[in-house]
Amino acid sequence: MFQKIVGAGVLLAGALFSAQVSATEPRLVLQLTVDGLRGDLLERYRSRFGEGGFKYLLQEGVVYTNAQYDHANTETIVGHATLATGAHPSEHGMVGNVWYDRESGELAYNIEDPQYPILPTREEVTTGAQVDPAQKRSRTSGRSPVSLLASSFGDELWIHTAGKSKVFGVSGKDRSAVAMAGHVGKAFWYSTDTGDFQSSKYYFDNYPDWVVDWNSTGQARELSGKSWALLNDQATYLLKDADDREFETDLKGYGRVFPHPYGSIEDKLFFTRVLVSPEGDRLAADFAKSLITAEQLGKDDVTDYLSVSFSSVDAVNHFFGPSSLENEDIILQLDRTLADFLSFVDQSVGLEETLVVLSADHGMPEAPEVLAERGMVVGRLDPDALYELSEKLALEKFGIKDAVKSFFRPYVYLNDKAIENAGVDQVDVERAIAERLSRHEGIAVAVSMKALPTQTDTPTLKRIRNNHHPIRSGDIYVAQAPYWFLQEGGVLAVMHGSPWRYDTHVPVIFAGAGLKPAVVNRPIRIVDVAPTLSAFVGVKHPSSSNGSPLVEVLD
Repeated sequence: MFQKIVGAGVLLAGALFSAQVSATEPRLVLQLTVDGLRGDLLERYRSRFGEGGFKYLLQEGVVYTNAQYDHANTETIVGHATLATGAHPSEHGMVGNVWYDRESGELAYNIEDPQYPILPTREEVTTGAQVDPAQKRSRTSGRSPVSLLASSFGDELWIHTAGKSKVFGVSGKDRSAVAMAGHVGKAFWYSTDTGDFQSSKYYFDNYPDWVVDWNSTGQARELSGKSWALLNDQATYLLKDADDREFETDLKGYGRVFPHPYGSIEDKLFFTRVLVSPEGDRLAADFAKSLITAEQLGKDDVTDYLSVSFSSVDAVNHFFGPSSLENEDIILQLDRTLADFLSFVDQSVGLEETLVVLSADHGMPEAPEVLAERGMVVGRLDPDALYELSEKLALEKFGIKDAVKSFFRPYVYLNDKAIENAGVDQVDVERAIAERLSRHEGIAVAVSMKALPTQTDTPTLKRIRNNHHPIRSGDIYVAQAPYWFLQEGGVLAVMHGSPWRYDTHVPVIFAGAGLKPAVVNRPIRIVDVAPTLSAFVGVKHPSSSNGSPLVEVLD
């Protein structure tokens, strides 16, 4: 009898909750993602924020101070796909910005798809100006969400409304826009070749007129000959003395001190430098404004979805570090961009009719040199040296030549055919290499994937397990020690991608839609974000969602 009464109570509460949700569905779900916004940075600069931007979210929203990613390879596509699907990379399949394609024997970029070439916005020839190490690995310019193995919140919203909901993703990076738009939405991203926002044949046969009109204004081109200058007097900045450090990267004339000149439009890195500045985020916000107006988002009784992923904080962090004057300035300038954008959303849709969620795809470490100055034993690892060490061990211990196909952080990919032909058990090879790499200076742990199920669980091993996909992941996961730099050759000063808290801790804030302000200090997981959106709107959770709705948002 007691069980029946409890069950009836739960059913009644569920019915009341469903009725409440359906009566309060927002007209727009606006998901804001700040690429590389480490969890502590909003508090670091909070006293400097103006009205209406980050301050609105921090004062009027439900603020989660202890939100963590639960996977090990904290990279852009991994975080965005997790935000979109509520799933771990073991389920949504995006285990890294790049992975080794065992069938082709080549490295593959996460959203590459030769079936859907990019739609050209201008007659110009591609300059190849992209300095993003991940995009350099792409074998084709075609883009689609075909490699995303789970449904997104946007997908489920579209299904629930029988295709009436409009779903869009906008970003400075292609992979960020594509992941958040899901399978049914439309994605647009900034081109470092033209300064336009572009898309691919997966989404359109031809650009909508409003996109052509926006690109024709040439806003990025108007920055030719101009510079990124500080928003305020340098003496007022917390990091006023962190404007020129030897590990910072001079992007071929961009400089290590303010002002940073964009150069001439004829310079092949001009549009890349624009992205590595506050202008990159302003362009994304302005394009999103045009999208909201042209596509009439939030103008009917069906909930629409828009993701805007701001990419410039991450780009600046990579070249200058998260404790640089550049980082402080770009976040203060993003605050103004957000204030202007949220004001536009309020006028167009109404913030009381809009559910806003802000988060980040990953955090960012300090540069090793910063902590070495304070006596911490840290440094920069050479991936080629780790590759050669793995090869040498396999040859000397097992007599296997060419045992390693690839080492692309964080995975070692072994040559299973060579190991089989040598008559050696691959588990033994994996364990031996993993054990040797684990003893290398700067490596915290190297884990054999075949042996992983038998190992005693730890928080780090749990994150590595959540990152493991049986087809795309490598045979050995290599995690650098805290604050050690591990990245393939390139021009980056700082690189995320570790399982440590500075990379896993990000902000999560829900605001608008009548929510009551609250600060929540209990631990939550980023996989909770998508199911919270689903529960708030009243649609089923994404297909592989591993999270739980956040009660403070639904109360």
